[in-house]
Amino acid sequence: MIILDDGPEGRAAEFRSPREVVVADRLPDVLPALRRLEEARRGGGWVAGWMAYEAGFAFEARLSSLDVPGQPLLAFGIFDVPTQPQSHHAAPVRLAPPEPVITREAYGEAFRQTQALIAAGDVYQINLTFPMQTRLLHGTAADLAAALTHLQPVAHGGFADLGVGPTVISRSPELFFRTDASGRIEARPMKGTAPRHPDPAQDAALAAALGASVKNRAENLMIVDLLRNDLSRLSRVGSVRVPDLFDVETFATVHQMTSRVTAQLAAPPDLCTLMQALFPCGSITGAPKIRAMQIIHALEPHPRGIYCGTLGWMGPDGSSSFSVAIRTLALRGDEITLNVGGGIVADSTESSEWEEALWKARYMMPLVQG
Repeated sequence: MIILDDGPEGRAAEFRSPREVVVADRLPDVLPALRRLEEARRGGGWVAGWMAYEAGFAFEARLSSLDVPGQPLLAFGIFDVPTQPQSHHAAPVRLAPPEPVITREAYGEAFRQTQALIAAGDVYQINLTFPMQTRLLHGTAADLAAALTHLQPVAHGGFADLGVGPTVISRSPELFFRTDASGRIEARPMKGTAPRHPDPAQDAALAAALGASVKNRAENLMIVDLLRNDLSRLSRVGSVRVPDLFDVETFATVHQMTSRVTAQLAAPPDLCTLMQALFPCGSITGAPKIRAMQIIHALEPHPRGIYCGTLGWMGPDGSSSFSVAIRTLALRGDEITLNVGGGIVADSTESSEWEEALWKARYMMPLVQG
């Protein structure tokens, strides 16, 4: 079963009882799996599911020899028409305190190596992340999803349990891309974060400071340029636009800087083509994208999995919506992995980036057992 907040026509949708589940466990299986999904979609099926960050290695020869984790890289179902989600009467949920899997010292070493590569001109920005772990002490995965939906209202949340790999719970605020039947495509990259404050005046000041921040605007613009370039590979000449730049959106625990990039596809929407050109989203890699992914693989000792991958759906008419899988949990039994991180640039500071990463897990804290 898959439930997505941003389903067809922007309404929540439930995909239940798949005709077929398509899974890719190895890099050579990723493209054939996407082709099978596209074949089914063109035949009248709806496809919904998720793809791990490391699946993106399959789309680039310079990455295809990298090691990948022993878990599904892709898990999608082929469905009939989605329905409205059924209500779930959630039981109380309690979590163990989330703890970083890496040490503060290990993060500092990776940060310093990242800044050395930026100073050498190897890259402009790296999105450096790390996993945290917690445990579900009371309640089920469905209860946890319902509790987080209440705590963290977002546009692109979702729940996925296809019986393979982890159960995925996502409270992502970030749109990777959406398409409509006419071939219009839109992306909304996020880059730049500030914490919320309980005092309204101070909270407004934090949001205003984020919107005016030269550093955060520079980071955001790097990713906007990267996405403009990615979209231009698929779009009609001259159709790529940036109608919104450096907007600040407010969520339960953070403010985030968001921009919007649009274009008109040169050909009808095709799942395989879209993913090959765009995945993973540049907002969670850095720039330039391929070199950033090589560095991330070298510096991050743990695979990202679904985190920084994508979760979404595509319909027979070519309409679709896929999120960037941030604020996303992977459950295996009662063990939970969630990841956090942020973009590193030349003037980033180690302590502030570590703290910013930890802010991004605060949405779970009301569920943590005291």
